[in-house]
This record gives sequence, C-alpha cells and structure tokens, in this order.
Amino acid sequence: MSILQQYFPNQIKSDEAEDYNCIAWAAGDNTQWWEPDVWGNYYWPPNVPRQITLDAFIKAYETLGFVRCRDGKHEDNIIKIALYVDAQGIPTHAARLLPNGKWTSKCGIYEDIEHELKELCGPPLFYGNIACYMKKPA
Repeated sequence: MSILQQYFPNQIKSDEAEDYNCIAWAAGDNTQWWEPDVWGNYYWPPNVPRQITLDAFIKAYETLGFVRCRDGKHEDNIIKIALYVDAQGIPTHAARLLPNGKWTSKCGIYEDIEHELKELCGPPLFYGNIACYMKKPA
C-alpha cells in the first residue's frame, strides 16, 4: 500500500507510474518526466531556463499557452493550474483543475489523486503554498 492509498484512499485515480511527474501531469502530459535538470536528462521546454525557480516554471507553462491568472476558480472552457512553492520560494508541485471543481495531482512516482486544492499544503503531503495560478483556453 502506497502512502497515498493510506491517506487518500478514495481519491486515487491511477496506478503508480515513474513515467511522468506533477509538472508534466498539470501540463496534460503523461508520457514524460518534466524537470529542468542542467544535464538535460529530462524533458524541459526548449528555450526555457533549466532552473528550479518559479519564473522558469511559469515560462515552461507559458510555452503551452498558459498565462498567469488571479485565482483557481472554475471557468467554463478554461484549463487552470496551480504552482506550489516551499518556504524558500522553490517550486515543489503543480496541480490541474478538473471540470468538477476538484484538482488532480501526480504525486512523485505514486498515483494520480483527485483532491481539494489546499489538501496538499499540509500533512501528510506538504508541498508548501500556492504561489500562482495559470490558465489557458481548453
């Protein structure tokens, strides 16, 4: 039993997978791991700095048409994501808003879960706080 099955038993939406992470999942990509590693071992959008900064992550999503927005409230025909950062402002996680008003996240190598936005800001999974929201047309 994974840690997610223990704490989110009715919210698991996939099997465990090492193929993709939360950054990719929020972007709608379940085929590759997105990470700005300096060696280029993982996918990162072209012409975006390979830095673990909020600015670089925002620029990565901008390559897909996302723009910053005010909040994570549902809007018809709009895809929204939330970017989480730790106390030092380092990106830790990304989640995507579902049409039902819940959020979906890929938690490391574990499963995808469906959750309330703030559920990941504290125990058992502490990704920090939401730094910004982004949106694009569906």
